[in-house]
Order: sequence, then structure tokens, then C-alpha cells
Amino acid sequence: MQVDETEFYSRLLDYHNILFLCHRNADPDAVSSAFALSEAVGGTVGLVEGCNRLAALLVDRLNIEVVDEPDPQSYEFVVVVDTSTSSQLNDIELPNYCVIDHHSTTALTEKADFYLHTRATSTAEIVFKVLKSMGAPITRRTAIGLISGIITDTGHFKHANSSTFRNLAEIIEASGVEYAEVLEMMAAAPQDISLRIAMLKSAQRLEIDRVNEWLVVTSNVSSFGGAASSMLINIGADVAFVATTCDGSIRVSARARRDAVNSGVNLGKIMEDISENYCGTGGGHPGAAGIDVVTDVNQILSECKMRVLETLKKETVKNENH
Repeated sequence: MQVDETEFYSRLLDYHNILFLCHRNADPDAVSSAFALSEAVGGTVGLVEGCNRLAALLVDRLNIEVVDEPDPQSYEFVVVVDTSTSSQLNDIELPNYCVIDHHSTTALTEKADFYLHTRATSTAEIVFKVLKSMGAPITRRTAIGLISGIITDTGHFKHANSSTFRNLAEIIEASGVEYAEVLEMMAAAPQDISLRIAMLKSAQRLEIDRVNEWLVVTSNVSSFGGAASSMLINIGADVAFVATTCDGSIRVSARARRDAVNSGVNLGKIMEDISENYCGTGGGHPGAAGIDVVTDVNQILSECKMRVLETLKKETVKNENH
């Protein structure tokens, strides 16, 4: 059952031992959202399988207490934060739970006791509205976390809209945190040499397809697929798919420029549709999405690529006819 911000926090007040659970390799949006809710309502921040480099920096700088690989059965209630599929939770069994999320497709809501799902540009923005409806104070730690989540999930505002900036301004005004200090903190995150190697290898293994002026690229690396796909967009691709392999499962991270999205590319829908062909899981946003399947890496990259090429070819023909 979908609920609004007021009912969401009101329902949480019925529980005393809550786990705020983040997806594997949790990002700043997930960690900051879980932290903000735990501070306001009370509870534990849980990481299914670690967090990424920037989220780890947040945990350290904001002194966030987290539990690694928590057992959901040990808690009275679980709040699944910023997570759209069970595979992102490593398919762990959930007891009574709810979902707070912003992804365009969220399969976890089907069995949830209740959920708060809106098409915001970050879960942090939804959480901020929950805190506002509660009348909860926006502390410095909470604000720094939420701002970091907004910055990273919007790709440093490349995927932002007017609501994004309104929410950001309200958080800054309510907390007194300066935007510059958040940027300085994020810039202090150390560059992992394995990340740098993955970026170089993804460029080295690049395959390019062209439709008119559109460039669609595919690659594969052993890790950091999300960062690699974003990097390929930054250096010139319009749509990028990067595959990683872990324990026999293929994870494809996809990114698209705004122009490609405006021309009809919806990566979240594409990944969701393709995942059904492989009994896998997939989804996300129009400009950023992912899929987890068990198949041949070249086959899945080819299928992802062909879906986008078809969309862009149709757009090209439509423009030519006009």
C-alpha cells in the first residue's frame, strides 16, 4: 500500500527495533537516507554488502554506526531504503518490511507492508520530506549526508529538476550547512588505484556503435561497472553499458546522456524488460539503470545495445520525416 510522508513515519512509530537496510555496495543516497531516518525515528543502519567509496567517506566523517550483513530476522521491522529489487539485497529473506525508494520501477513494493515511492531524483529528497512532515530538526550530520546523496544520485545535477534544487535549498536553509563544505568533503575521498585501473580497462575494451550522431558503447570490467559507465558518458558516449561478472551472475550498469533520454531512451524500462527474458532483475531510472542476470556477457551486452539502437533509429527516422 502506497502511503504519504506523514503516514510513513506514523507507521514507523509503531515499531521499536527497526533496521534501515541499504542495498549492496551502498551509495551516499542509500546510506544518508538510512542514517537520516534512523536519527529521526530510532533504529539501526544496515549494509547488505558494504558501501562504495563516497559512502564509506560519509560513514567515517559523520561517524555513522552501521551493521554489516545484518540478519533482518533479528529486528521487529525492516525499512528497505533506496532499493528496487531483491537481488540488490542478495535475495535475503525479509520479514515484515516497508520500502522508501525513488527508482522508476520498484519490484520490492509488491510484498511490502507499505511503501513510499515517488519519482524524486534521489531517495534523500523523499526522506527530507518525511523529516519535514515529522517536524524533525535537520541536523548538520543529517544535512551533509542528504546533500551528498542528492549530488551523487543526480550525477552532480545532470539529472536534476526544479524540485531537486528546491529541496537542496531547503536543506541548506534548515541546517546552516554550506554547499561548498559538502563538496570539499566529497573531494577528499581517496582515489582507489583499482578504480583507476577499471576505468582505463573499460576504455581499452570499448566497442562503439553509431546511429547518425548517437554513440552507443559497451565494455566490461571486473569491478566498478557503475563508475565505468558514467566515465564513458563523460568522455563522449551517449549511452554506455558496462558488464561485470560475480559468482556466475552478470551485472550490467547503464548510463545515458539527457539528450538520449529526451529522445526516448529509458534505461530503467529497457533493463526491466530484458531481465524478464532471463528470469533476472533489472530496473532503475531513464538515464541510469542496471540488470542482474545469469547468461553470456556478450549476449546480454548485445541485447541491451540493440534495444537502444532501435530506439535511436526510430527517433532519427522520425526527425528526418519532419
